[in-house]
Amino acid sequence: MATPARAGDSERGHPGATRANGPPHRETSVGTGVADSPPSLVRSGLRWPTLLRRAVIAGDIAVIVLCTAVSLSAVWSSHLPSNRAQLVCGLLGATLLVAALPLARAWDSTVLGTGSAEFRRVINATVGAAVVLALGGLVLLVSSVRVWVFVLVPLTGLAIAASRFLLRKQLHRARARGRCTFPVLAVGDAEAVADLIVRSRRDPHFGWRIVGACTPTQSGVGDSTTVLGVDVVGDLDRVGTLAAAGGYSVVAVTKTPGWGPGRLQRLAWELEGTDADLVVDPGLMEVAGPRLHISPMDGMPVLRLSRPRLTGVARVLKVSTDRTVAALLLVATAPLFAAIAMIIVLEDRGPVFYRQERVGANGIPFRMIKFRSMAVDADARRAELEQLDHVARGPLFKMTRDPRVTRIGATLRRYSVDELPQLVNVLTGSMSLVGPRPPLPAEVATYADDARRRLLVRPGMTGLWQVSGRSDLSWEESVRLDLRYVENWSLALDLTILWKTVGAVLTGRGAY
Repeated sequence: MATPARAGDSERGHPGATRANGPPHRETSVGTGVADSPPSLVRSGLRWPTLLRRAVIAGDIAVIVLCTAVSLSAVWSSHLPSNRAQLVCGLLGATLLVAALPLARAWDSTVLGTGSAEFRRVINATVGAAVVLALGGLVLLVSSVRVWVFVLVPLTGLAIAASRFLLRKQLHRARARGRCTFPVLAVGDAEAVADLIVRSRRDPHFGWRIVGACTPTQSGVGDSTTVLGVDVVGDLDRVGTLAAAGGYSVVAVTKTPGWGPGRLQRLAWELEGTDADLVVDPGLMEVAGPRLHISPMDGMPVLRLSRPRLTGVARVLKVSTDRTVAALLLVATAPLFAAIAMIIVLEDRGPVFYRQERVGANGIPFRMIKFRSMAVDADARRAELEQLDHVARGPLFKMTRDPRVTRIGATLRRYSVDELPQLVNVLTGSMSLVGPRPPLPAEVATYADDARRRLLVRPGMTGLWQVSGRSDLSWEESVRLDLRYVENWSLALDLTILWKTVGAVLTGRGAY
C-alpha cells in the first residue's frame, strides 16, 4: 500500500484521501487535545491543530514585518533620493505577501507539518506577490520596485519557509514522544492493518496513532484480539458506528475483501457529521505524488497513473546539476581528501582508495571509488566472517562490528566520509548525487523482476535508503525504498533527500 506523507507524496499525505467533513486537523477529536500538545503550543481550552495553525500565521506575519522593517531601515539610513518610493514599495510588498499566503492556501491546515506541499505553497505565494509587485512597478514606471521584486521579497519568502521549518521540527519532536497525533481507526483484513500499523510507527512524524482496528472476522492475526498490540474493536459493519461515537480523527480503509465503491460511499455518508476523515489506500504500491491524478468522467472520479518521469528536460537538468555540483565539491574538499589520504597511509601503509565493481543504470557495470576503510585483506576474509554473521540481509553482507574495519575507517564510515571519492563517479556520469544504492553484480544476479527496476536510473551517493536507516535496513526494506524512488522520481524529491542526508550523516544513524 502507498506509504503516507513521505517525500514526494500528495499534499494530503495520502494519495487516496477523501474528505468526510472539514480539514484533517480536528479541534474536537479525542486524543488530540491540550494534553497531546508540545509545551510551547499549550493554551487553555485550545487543541494543538488550531494552535499550530495560529503559530504558523503569527510566525509568517512576524517574519514579514521584521524583514520589511529591517529592509526599510537599511534603505532609509542610506539617504537615497528615492527612499519615499522605497517605503511605498516595501509596504506594498509586505501587504501583497500577507494577502498571497492565504490565497495560495499556505495557511491550509491540511498541509501544515507534513510533506513538501506546505513549502511549495509558500513559494507560490512569494512568486505571486513578486509578480504583482513587478507589474505594478512596470505600469507606474517605478524603478525602486526592482530591489524588492528580485531580492527582498524572495528573501522574505525564504525566511518564512525557515520559520515554518523550525515549527515543523518542534512538531516532529512532539510526535516522536507520542504527542500531537491523530487517533486512527484502521479498517481491513488483519494483514493489511498490520502493514499500516508498521508504516505509521516507522514514520512517527506523519502523526498517525492507530488506536483501533476493524477486521472482517473481528479478530487479529490468528485467534488474537489484537493486531501488533492494537485492539480489534469491531467488524466491518461497526465502522460507521464506532467513528460516529467519536475518538477517531481518521478512518483508514486498507485492503478489505468484499468492499467495493458502493460500500465506501455508504461509509463516507456515515462519517458525515463526525470528526473523522476517510482515507482510502488506492492499492498502488509505493506510487504517489506527481504520478497520481484524479479526473472526473461523467461524475465518476478516475484515478490515473502516469508513467515514471525518467527522461526529458528534468532529466537533463538532473545530469547537468550532478556534474556541476560534483566538480565544485571536489575542488572544495581537495584539502580534506589530502588529509584523509595521509592518515590512511600512515595507519597501515595500504592504498588510499578502494575500487569495487558495481552495476549502474541499465545494468552497465562501473568501478565505484571509496576511501579504503577496511584492512587490505578484507575481501579475502569475507568468506570466513560470513559464517559468523547470523543476521539475515538477503544478498547484502553487513556486520555491526566488522573486525576488518580500521580505526580511521570506523570514523570515515560513521559520517559517510569514505564515500566522498564517489564524486568522481558522479563527475564521469556513472553515478548521481541521488539515486538507488549501487548494487554488486552478485546482488543483481539474485534480483527478481521488481528489484531490477532499480537499474532504470543511475545509482546515487545518497538516496531514500541513506535517510531511512542505511545499514540498519533489511534487504526487503532497501529494495522497497529504491523502488519508491524510481517510481516517484522528481527534482523536488532529490532536493528533499539531499536535505535529509545532512541530518543522517551528522547523526551517523545506521552507519557501520
